[in-house]
Amino acid sequence: MAGFVSNYTNKLDAKGRVSIPAPFRSVLARDGFEGLYCFRSFNAPTVDAGGFQLLNVLESRLADFDPMTEEHEALAMTFYGASETLKIDGEGRVVFTDTIREHAGIDKEVVFVGLNYKFQIWNPVAYEEQRRANQQRALEVMRQAGGRRSGARAGGGGLSLTEMMGQRPAGPLGGDE
Repeated sequence: MAGFVSNYTNKLDAKGRVSIPAPFRSVLARDGFEGLYCFRSFNAPTVDAGGFQLLNVLESRLADFDPMTEEHEALAMTFYGASETLKIDGEGRVVFTDTIREHAGIDKEVVFVGLNYKFQIWNPVAYEEQRRANQQRALEVMRQAGGRRSGARAGGGGLSLTEMMGQRPAGPLGGDE
């Protein structure tokens, strides 16, 4: 897997800088994006972050909407107008803006959570609450999927994780990425 995986908790230093985990920096370096692209999550007190891989998913999702509609404008404003590109220093650190810190409730520590094509930046307490809720949801989805296996799938495998989670398997945001 070439994306962002696992989670890491790091402390902010006295100047408000935090080190992006080395495995995440490696993914960003392979991606070729200069800096760290960030925007406030739609549905949680977290910040979505990444590079070109994340931007490609967002652009693909945005392409599903006619550019002259309110829906397109709302998404474009969120994805681009309210986004920030943070500079990563030579030691792999970033300084979060006040907007990011306030939205995610960042104070002294942050949790970086890999989600393959992107990662999220969380307050540790909020992350633990969300992790527990997501673990419960995943368990429910797995139970609903039961022992079903789809013989029509290539290689005779069972349902994919996205199918079990009730998402369209075409892409991370439900588009045709």
